[in-house]
Formats: sequence, structure tokens, C-alpha cells
Amino acid sequence: MGGQRQVLPGKVYQTVTTLMNHRIWPTVKVQQPVWYKVVESIPPAEMLIRPFPPQHKKPNPRTRRPSRLFQPQQLVYEEDELRRTFYRDHPWELARPRMIIEMDGKDAQRYDWSKGLIQPGMPLCGESVVQRQMWMMYNVPGVTKEQAYDIVRREFYALRQEEEVERRIAKEEAQMVGAYFGKNFLQVGIELEDAQYERWKKWAGKQISAVQTEQSQAYTTFGDEEADVENVDFEEMMEELAAEEVPVRK
Repeated sequence: MGGQRQVLPGKVYQTVTTLMNHRIWPTVKVQQPVWYKVVESIPPAEMLIRPFPPQHKKPNPRTRRPSRLFQPQQLVYEEDELRRTFYRDHPWELARPRMIIEMDGKDAQRYDWSKGLIQPGMPLCGESVVQRQMWMMYNVPGVTKEQAYDIVRREFYALRQEEEVERRIAKEEAQMVGAYFGKNFLQVGIELEDAQYERWKKWAGKQISAVQTEQSQAYTTFGDEEADVENVDFEEMMEELAAEEVPVRK
């Protein structure tokens, strides 16, 4: 089974190449699939035997079971730990809109993190803090990871404060010339929260009333039962029981 060759996956690239070269309209340019260059550089394997994945770090036989030997190793970068630290301390930064559009895919090469957190074409976000911290760790002598994070964090707070001040001034200037602003996200959220709380209060009141009614009904006949017991004629009951008694055989 392991010596068999599987040639069908390799023909996908040849078939697509043939279709692209023999077009019905020669003047019309056909766009290459996104996987075309990848399959050209890394063609699919023809053997059915599963190859051993590349090892990015020395495996530990004590923690890695043999059943997971052919699973690819997890890629871990140094920036991942810095991102976890920043977003753990600032979780609301994840709620801000992010712009992920790039011009030519080389925007990161034009960023110069030695000049600060503000970069051309990139809004201020947590990734700015991570990249600025990485630059300080490897370019500023005597600065540890914690010190670099503290310095960059203070720069980030100052820039966020400037943005908030500019936003407030722009809003006041617009209101002075007659602009009208609706409720912000915080006010809308508070109103929705209050409405949900009021609905819960009504539901809780009905539940409490139902429980109280059930408890009161469980003891409503207690006094009547005592009155019935007091009015019972025991002599009449004894006569009825004696009349219904079965005679004993001699």
C-alpha cells in the first residue's frame, strides 16, 4: 500500500495550466487562482505514506504522544506573548474597529517604529504597542521586556487622551453651529440594560407572588380540619364500625 503512487492531485496544476494557455478569447486575461503559485512551488505528494512534518523545535517525547507524531507543530512567535499581555490588560481595545486593508502587502516594511506609535496609514491600536515594544527590546540597550512595555504603554495612553480631547472639541464645535448628535453606544447600552432589568423585575414579582400564593394555599384548610375534628361524634362512628364488623366463625 505504501509503494503505490497517487498522480491525480498532481494533474490539477497541469489541467489548470492547460486551460489558462488555451483560452477561447486570447485577448482576455484570465486571473490565476490564489493557490496556483503555491502548488507550482510545493506540488502535492504522490506517495500515500504520510510524511514526517518539519520540526520547528526539538520534540519532547514525554509530553508528545506517538499518535500525534505526524501532526504539525504549533508555530509560536515572540509577538504572541506581547499581544496576550496587552489585550489582557486592555480588553476593550478589541472592541475598537480595525482596518485590515493593505495597499500592496508591504505596508509593514514602510513602518519605522523608532519614531513612535503613529505610523503612516496605520491607526493607533494594540499592534502598534506590540511592534514598538519589540523595537525597543532589541534596539534600546539595557531595556527589559517589562520596562519597554511600561514605556510604550504610557505613550499609548497619551495618544489616546489626545484623540479623546480632539473628539470632544470637534463635537462641541459642531454643536455650536447647529449639529445634532444622537445617543452614543454607551447611552444605548445603558437604556437596553435598564429595559432588561425592568422586565426582569416584573418577571421576578410574578414568581414571588406565585410562590407566596402556593405557600398560603398549602395552609388554608388547616383551621377547618381542626374544626371538623372537634365536631365529630365518636359514639356514632363506633356504632357504624361495629355494624360493619364481620362475625367471627365458631
